[in-house]
Amino acid sequence: MTEQHTLSNIGSEELPRTYEVRTFGCQMNVHDSERLSGLLEDAGLSRKPEELAEEVADVVVFNTCAVRENADNKLYGHLGMLKNLKAERPNMQIAVGGCLAQKDRDTIIKKAPWVDVVFGTHNIGSLPTLLARSRHNQKAQLEILESLDVFPSTLPTRRESVYAGWVSISVGCNNTCTFCIVPSLRGKERDRRPGEILAEIQALVDDGAIEVTLLGQNVNSYGVEFGDRLAFGKLLRACGEIEGLERVRFTSPHPAAFTDDVIDAMAETPNVMPQLHMPLQSGSDKVLKDMRRSYRSKKFLGILDKVRERIPHAAITTDIIVGFPGETEEDFQATLDVVEASRFSSAFTFQYSKRPGTPAADLDEQLPKAVVQERYERLTALQDRISKEENAKQLGRTVEVMATDQSGRKAEETHRFSGRSQDQRLVHFSVPEGAQAPRPGDLVTLPITEVAAFHLISDPTVDQYSLRRSRAGDAWDRAQAESCGVPAPAGSGSKGRTSLGMPTLKVRS
Repeated sequence: MTEQHTLSNIGSEELPRTYEVRTFGCQMNVHDSERLSGLLEDAGLSRKPEELAEEVADVVVFNTCAVRENADNKLYGHLGMLKNLKAERPNMQIAVGGCLAQKDRDTIIKKAPWVDVVFGTHNIGSLPTLLARSRHNQKAQLEILESLDVFPSTLPTRRESVYAGWVSISVGCNNTCTFCIVPSLRGKERDRRPGEILAEIQALVDDGAIEVTLLGQNVNSYGVEFGDRLAFGKLLRACGEIEGLERVRFTSPHPAAFTDDVIDAMAETPNVMPQLHMPLQSGSDKVLKDMRRSYRSKKFLGILDKVRERIPHAAITTDIIVGFPGETEEDFQATLDVVEASRFSSAFTFQYSKRPGTPAADLDEQLPKAVVQERYERLTALQDRISKEENAKQLGRTVEVMATDQSGRKAEETHRFSGRSQDQRLVHFSVPEGAQAPRPGDLVTLPITEVAAFHLISDPTVDQYSLRRSRAGDAWDRAQAESCGVPAPAGSGSKGRTSLGMPTLKVRS
């Protein structure tokens, strides 16, 4: 009997053992956590029920980030809160994976000896075996690989959403940005073959999903490993040939490698959404050089101009770092100027902080916290104004919104649903009296009646509201029926939420 299957049997006296995965960081980590959940369920564990939110599962997995500020403090804070509980429940297990685990390795076990398993970004498939080995040997298990063991797409997956899904097209990064530790933690770029990617997308669509987001550290450099520099544009066009796939998104591209053929593919493929996330990082050419970002502000703005020429209603978002070492007031003003010119619909803004192991951490002229804070506040105030001005242009427009299972903070008070428009803007909307409410995954068409900086609002009349029930909504019904242990609606099939990430399926040509 394999160690993986032993995992569920060892704890048979308390079956079913439950698990929870706590995720920190980027979309890549969120997607990795879907793989971890699939692995644990394949090994016989059950996800901790939502109604037991205040309780702690039998197996707790932390999927960590090493990029975000205070990532290590956040992890050790969470681990510290579990220390006493672990002493009371010796059969409970704690595992730490992800980027911080890849970086800190045995430091985690030294600082938190009650942790049972530490694994890295290259061997997430080892988690069930490591948990079983730790339980059998009564000893912490550490396994960190320096290169990819198995491409994550081949692992079992428990998708968090039935109507939309993440699909990795590559892992790793070949760039050397001085502020970023990702390349050393996730390795050089490894690309999946197009057929494998399209088969996974087809599997998601067959299960009911109507939206996919293609993931990679630099998605538009996809194809470098097998020598096709036009591969990403071709992949977008191929996604347009998959029947039933209504929305395609991707994140994140790199401005230096963003080419006209990708813009053409976006404009000419109907199911590729009019939305682009294009990381700026800084508007100062000097700072971009110090960051080893191999483009300059003129090229960046030129890309946005080309995108908007081909896709006039595209919503463009970005990432910006404030206070990089050596950034002068003149440099920062250059960033403000580029932000003003770019007209981003929204921006993820960060205050620079040292990341041990990155070249930028050793640069001179580290800026005082007060200076960075003041600039950050000026930048966010500017972007908030621009976001509201850009959202104001949506007033009166009729948009198609995919309903989601998330709701706004005031949902109980306003009785509004929430969803995403084609350009990824968040829309809170009401359903007119007498009209049918959407299920998550269904599509509604309605006018924008009110705007704010970070969302849009629609309160349509009956004649302004149109609902299209979708295959994704049907999949939501099936998933809800299965989770409640009741028969699914007639004709809805019997597919569950755990599937192999890379099945063998035909893709329509």
